[in-house]
Amino acid sequence: MRFLQWPVIIIGVFILLVSLAGLIGSCYRSSCLLWIYATIMFLLILLLFCFTVFAFVVTNKGAGDAVSGKGFDEFHLGNYSSWLQRQVNKASVWRKIQSCLADSNTCSKLNSKYTTVEEFNAAHLSPIQSGCCKPPSACGYTFVTPTNWTTAAIAAADNDCTLWNNDAKQLCYSCDSCKAGVLQNVKKDWRKVGVVNVIMLVFLIVVYSVSCCAIRSVKREKYYGYA
Repeated sequence: MRFLQWPVIIIGVFILLVSLAGLIGSCYRSSCLLWIYATIMFLLILLLFCFTVFAFVVTNKGAGDAVSGKGFDEFHLGNYSSWLQRQVNKASVWRKIQSCLADSNTCSKLNSKYTTVEEFNAAHLSPIQSGCCKPPSACGYTFVTPTNWTTAAIAAADNDCTLWNNDAKQLCYSCDSCKAGVLQNVKKDWRKVGVVNVIMLVFLIVVYSVSCCAIRSVKREKYYGYA
């Protein structure tokens, strides 16, 4: 979510400047400033509404699949919206995500937390840990440690099985299951953002309504003043 940091700051500064224009227009009874304020607020409400709808639409699909005998779900890339899939399938984007995962302790900390296969199977792993730190259960690999598995002699049908590597810098970071785990996190974060946006929309609509009342009030004053 780091990529949202600067846009959020810019939008915040923009709203502050627009609000100041509206405040000055209200104090000095400037219909010009109030009209500018109301127009920008309307466009802002429209853009926020479109983004909120978009966020809910693209995150509508996707959920974990329960695995028999396991305490965690597993995630499949095909379950998510095509737009989200395209984002993580971009080589430049995924290389950055892989680098972040490899530099973090998201997977390595599992080795000290779960020392036996029974403990690991009962674990409630996060979507990223489930998708990126271990091979898919369908591979049939033998547990050594959470990030070290003995491969099966029979070739598995799932392409992620061939991509698995016990190297701590590789693991399943190239797997579709890892991309799905990342998207599950994105989905949860975007849903939270969507809820905040709905609250913000209600607030902005109320403010916009007040600004419209202020414009009408200024127009009445000018009309009666010139009458």
